Amino acid sequence: MTKKLRYKFIWITMSIITIMLCIIMWLLYFFTKMNLENNSISMLQNIAVNPFLQRVPNELSEDVRLPYFTLQINKQGEIIATGGGYYDLSDEIFLKDLINAAFSNSARTGIIQEYNLRYYHLSTPLSQVLVYADTSSEQATLSNLLRNCIFIGLACFLIFLGISFLLACWAVRPVEKALNQQRRFIADASHELKTPLTVIITNAELMQNPDYDEASRAIFSSNILVMSKQMRNLVEQMLELARADDIQSNVVFSTVNFSQIVSDAILPFEPIFFEKGLLLKTDIAENIMVNGESSQLRQVLDILLDNAGKYSCTKGQIWVTLQNRGKGHCLLTVANEGQEISARDLQHLFKRFYRADAARSRTGSFGLGLSIAESIVIRHKGKIWAESNHNINTFFVELETSAAYHFPHFPYVKNDC
Repeated sequence: MTKKLRYKFIWITMSIITIMLCIIMWLLYFFTKMNLENNSISMLQNIAVNPFLQRVPNELSEDVRLPYFTLQINKQGEIIATGGGYYDLSDEIFLKDLINAAFSNSARTGIIQEYNLRYYHLSTPLSQVLVYADTSSEQATLSNLLRNCIFIGLACFLIFLGISFLLACWAVRPVEKALNQQRRFIADASHELKTPLTVIITNAELMQNPDYDEASRAIFSSNILVMSKQMRNLVEQMLELARADDIQSNVVFSTVNFSQIVSDAILPFEPIFFEKGLLLKTDIAENIMVNGESSQLRQVLDILLDNAGKYSCTKGQIWVTLQNRGKGHCLLTVANEGQEISARDLQHLFKRFYRADAARSRTGSFGLGLSIAESIVIRHKGKIWAESNHNINTFFVELETSAAYHFPHFPYVKNDC
């Protein structure tokens, strides 16, 4: 599909470029031809006014550039005078042919193709004046111009073809990346759904076996219910991720109090952390305002706090801070003591269905939470990243602020896990 899209891009681009090149070359040829023709006619007109003025070739005026000669004819059609040193004017048959060709055309000027001559006809009360100029150099100039235009046009075509190919690859790359992500997402989702479906089917088949008693059937039914809920959670997370990725969503952003959102998000997690023996420390600067959507920003907090609770070590600490970073930005950090995340895992942590270790799969995580958080933060024109040092895993979210007040950061205290 991407190959066809790339070829279509090149075809459309080159069609437009070819048409533009043809138009430019034609206009160049046309205006050059008109300029040469107008200069030649202007020269003939000036000569016709004073046809027998003595002119030395090297001392001609600026409008006289071509070899020429003049003929003066009386009312009886006889040649009474000739002028010009460029041609042999002794051949009467040649001169008669030129006169007849000029008089056969009602226009004052024209071209005699047989002799490569342009003429200009001027009538006076006593005679007719004909001025002829050679067009060989004009035709040679146009021929060279046409040849150069074709050569330059072909060279430009090949150059633009190469550029179009590079641009096509660059333009299609996001589409190709999106398609690859879609294929990988479908493959990963299918893999995640395969295990619960297998468990459900197996337990359903065992329930139909008459050899098992009611207690066994109850266990099979419980397994089916557990796996069904797990599948439902996975489908809900995938739908949530699709909504977070939908840039055409009708969600309207407004100025919201991010400090209040963070504080409200922390409240339901306090008893959960307390039951797990985790110590929660917070430092939330007041009245930090951001442009966004409250429920989506709250969801980012829920994901980060849920991860911090799941992957903290026993009796570890969790820190949540929100501070003004200056230059119109604020920085939210959610940190927890736990097993240190490797540099390799940090690079892939926000990928869909990615789990850093087997322990994460045992917690019921599908590896979609951080992907959802990243999509939401990107929609809010922010940045999200993670760092891990000295058994402290920290997630950072940077957003643009409308107004903020600065408070000092709450210090982290290291506790070996």
